[in-house]
Amino acid sequence: MRKIIAVAAAAAALPFAVPAFAQDTTTGSGTMETTAAQDSGTPTSPDGSKAFGIEPYVGVLGGWEQFDRQPNAGIPIPPNRYRLDGAMVQGVAGVNVPLGPVFVGAEGNVAKGVSGDIDWEYGAAGRFGLRAGDSGLIYGKVGYQWVNFDKNADTRRDYHAMTYGVGVEVGPKDIGLGGITGRSGLRLRLEMNTFSNAKSFRPMAGVIAHF
Repeated sequence: MRKIIAVAAAAAALPFAVPAFAQDTTTGSGTMETTAAQDSGTPTSPDGSKAFGIEPYVGVLGGWEQFDRQPNAGIPIPPNRYRLDGAMVQGVAGVNVPLGPVFVGAEGNVAKGVSGDIDWEYGAAGRFGLRAGDSGLIYGKVGYQWVNFDKNADTRRDYHAMTYGVGVEVGPKDIGLGGITGRSGLRLRLEMNTFSNAKSFRPMAGVIAHF
């Protein structure tokens, strides 16, 4: 009788033991796969997206530029009635190349002065920096810029020189808007540039749309 009871108990426990064993096996296999993935050294970006790729973008910024009025600024000092500074609106287009936690890229720009005697500006620059947070960028840039002054200014109209800048971009989740816009492809940019050897001061801010 005891043998019959023992066999019956073992038969009753078998349906429960098989799934448990299978679960343990699956869990163990999943753990092994995760460990293997972690040990493989696959590069990742800060936001979990692919570490390498190409990211084109366009943007619109607004800001102010003020040129140095000293004689060695490279731009002659105009009469007081002329203003070699003023507000401007700028369009940019470029491409970022993510390289894991860092990135490099190139960007072109065209700006129109809306006050003062700055007429048009245009140029190109290379960018390089760090990826931060969900979609943030911290970067420096070096390029070449052409400046065209209004024909009424008592100075030669066109000047060109190297430009240098630093900036930061933050995406929706980085500024607490993840629940509103999600991954909308928008970043807010704050940037500071200078013309030639620190002969101008140009803060800019705007919106960048990346694809």
